[in-house]
Amino acid sequence: MNQLDGIYFEDLTVGRSAVFSKTITDADVTLFAGVSGDTNPVHLDADYAGQTMFKGRIAHGMLSASLISTVFGTRLPGPGAIYISQTLKFKAPVKIGDTAVARVEVIELLPEKKRATFKTTVSVGATVVVDGEAVLMVPSRG
Repeated sequence: MNQLDGIYFEDLTVGRSAVFSKTITDADVTLFAGVSGDTNPVHLDADYAGQTMFKGRIAHGMLSASLISTVFGTRLPGPGAIYISQTLKFKAPVKIGDTAVARVEVIELLPEKKRATFKTTVSVGATVVVDGEAVLMVPSRG
């Protein structure tokens, strides 16, 4: 295995997990709006967002969820893994300045297809803000 390879399917075990943390900045939200095209004022306009139930600007839910992809692509399983599916439940907002922690955990292995199912969460402190499940195709040694 070279440094550009991730973890091979054969090396995965149920219960194995990995995390990625990021403090969400104003620049992250602004850049995500530009890349995604989602310019909802709840993300970009402090005056507008202040009148909402959130009482201020919040990060895009998909920005928070994208941190899960970061774990998959860089940590577990890492480079070479391919997303097949992802479910997401958005449970609480992420505000600018919050540190979001994405965590993935192997919950099932499907050897015949070299696929793995993961529990996925993003949390801010003790609060789960995104909850879901993903299936990935994972490279095999064979």
